[in-house]
Amino acid sequence: MKRREFLTAASAGVAASAAVAMPAIAQTAPEVKWRCTSSFPKSLDTIYGAAELMAKQVADATDGKFQIQVFAAGEIVPGLQALDATTNKTVEMCHSASYYYVGKDPTFGLGTAVPFGLNARQINAWFLFGNGMNLLNEFYKKYGVVMFPGGNTGGQMGGWFRKEIKTVEDLKGLKMRIAGIGGQVLAKLGVVPQQLAGGDIYPALEKGTIDAAEWVGPYDDEKLGLYKVAQYYYFPGWWEGSAALNFFVNQDKLAELPKNYKSILTAAMAQANESMLASYDAKNPVSVQSLVKAGTQLRRYPSDVMDAAYKASQQLYEEIGGKNEDFKKIYEDMKTFRNNAYLWWQIVEFTYDDFMVRARSRG
Repeated sequence: MKRREFLTAASAGVAASAAVAMPAIAQTAPEVKWRCTSSFPKSLDTIYGAAELMAKQVADATDGKFQIQVFAAGEIVPGLQALDATTNKTVEMCHSASYYYVGKDPTFGLGTAVPFGLNARQINAWFLFGNGMNLLNEFYKKYGVVMFPGGNTGGQMGGWFRKEIKTVEDLKGLKMRIAGIGGQVLAKLGVVPQQLAGGDIYPALEKGTIDAAEWVGPYDDEKLGLYKVAQYYYFPGWWEGSAALNFFVNQDKLAELPKNYKSILTAAMAQANESMLASYDAKNPVSVQSLVKAGTQLRRYPSDVMDAAYKASQQLYEEIGGKNEDFKKIYEDMKTFRNNAYLWWQIVEFTYDDFMVRARSRG
């Protein structure tokens, strides 16, 4: 399915859903039941809720003929095995984060976030109007799935630490929960990265199994209670200027769907994609103030940490690209898109945002 079908399906899906809802057609529409396994626990209502929203829209638009049951992480398979379950047809689709699977191939990181990559609006633009979805889905074919954007957290925070980070030297030896290529960059700075599902982060911090953890941002981090077991909350999350979530659909199962069901499903995923970012933008400002009131210490990463991380990330991309053609091709395309996007951002968006920050301080 081409990238522009994802964008245009919202309008096509409305027309299709109206037709399917008519009684005469509803009687002849096939009944389809799918399962969608999530990589996330139900407690993370904004991320997990995106899959529920998608499923509800599909059911409503087909008068209940096409039903998708959503399962939380661990109910069918563990959260970090959602892609495998979709590939092997244990389920028809999943809601996950592509970068959870960089252990299979680092190219998976590019479908969610890489250090010093795209912000939320830019990655959606790259997916839908750049080459992002086409290039990535050429890669995902190897795993028997088709990817659709499944939400975005927006810019993330830089993690919770039990001790203050004053220089890059303070990172050495720290055991930190961090996913994707960001963990590989931090490893170059002396961190020992750990990959844990969301529901496992709090007990690992509480028991001292890890010294630090990143998850998403204030709203979800507060829900997980991370402020209770780590005091220092750093920003920015340079490894995730945004984090795109992903719907992976088994390509054979997608091909079996009637044309109007494909359109409805695509439109429902597009709605979930849009809704998540708006939800986080509304919730995070409230939650970060709540965390500070609870005693959280906000800290900005020192300049030497940012500089060292940027240098290490560029080295890593060269190393990976030197032996992985898929990664090199897609990363170079994304990098070109990013550089052009930030040229425009600097001219218009940054100057406006900078003024508004200063205006806010004046009341």
